[in-house]
Amino acid sequence: MTLRHMRIFVEVCRTMNITRAAENLYLSQPAVSLAISELEDYYGIALFDRIGRRIYITEAGKNFLSYAQHITSTFDEMETGIKNWDYFGTLRVGASISLGIRLLPQIVKAFSQSFPGIKIPVIVNSSETIEAKILNNEIDIALCEGLIHSPDIITEPFYEDRLVVLCSAHHPLAKKDRLTLEDIVREPLLMRELGSGTREIFENFMTAHQIQVEPLWQSSSTRAIVSAVEANIGISVLPYELVKDDILQGEVQLLQIPDMAFRRTCHLVYHRSKYLTRSAQAFLKQCHLSAGLLSQQRQQELQAAEQERRRRAAGQ
Repeated sequence: MTLRHMRIFVEVCRTMNITRAAENLYLSQPAVSLAISELEDYYGIALFDRIGRRIYITEAGKNFLSYAQHITSTFDEMETGIKNWDYFGTLRVGASISLGIRLLPQIVKAFSQSFPGIKIPVIVNSSETIEAKILNNEIDIALCEGLIHSPDIITEPFYEDRLVVLCSAHHPLAKKDRLTLEDIVREPLLMRELGSGTREIFENFMTAHQIQVEPLWQSSSTRAIVSAVEANIGISVLPYELVKDDILQGEVQLLQIPDMAFRRTCHLVYHRSKYLTRSAQAFLKQCHLSAGLLSQQRQQELQAAEQERRRRAAGQ
């Protein structure tokens, strides 16, 4: 079997349509159909089920797709690597939402100063979606704070994020110095959507303490949640980096809960079959450098926020 067969198969899987795949590859429809038939005959398996005018990938086809994607990807990386891809090429980057908002722009800006010829298309989405795109070879490297489930993905810790509990500055809990987890669950909870790394980590933490979580609100928009917290509709648990401006401006109050003063480890992730070019390795190094600077800045900001909270509490 040839690389051409692999490319045709991958494109048919991407479009799930023989005609569209043929158009994208500038081939005739019979040529695409023949290539798929040759693959099936050669390996003695059915890659697709044909039902009516539609095709559906089989389990064997899904297994073969995993190999085909990385065979074609590795070949492309070899080709571009020989052509000095380290200085003029593309590095596809993904990030979960909290890391994509605060940390990734700093990393890309610093990296681009050393590698101005590298184009960096970015996808920011939930950790669950980012993981799927890594597996489908749509992203080369990603920054994720959520849990990674696939054994085919390498996870490299690079940053410790902190989740904080927030309430309105006018909420009764804002006046208390020390709270418990029970104080939190008695309040209406405003949470990120299912599939979010923040939501998954928080629920796992509460489950470990035998506490059931039933959110009043669920939203993929952090701004919608913060606005609801400001309106005193409920309390929320969010990454500090996404809400630090609101905290420092006094729009919301950071609650002190000793049992919940936990951090989560954020990871750099990439497929274990991914060939890392010199520029990709430099990008990983820049991620570590930028994360270290952000951690120092966060510590100073949290100390300032706590001092301000105590000052306001004393004034009341």
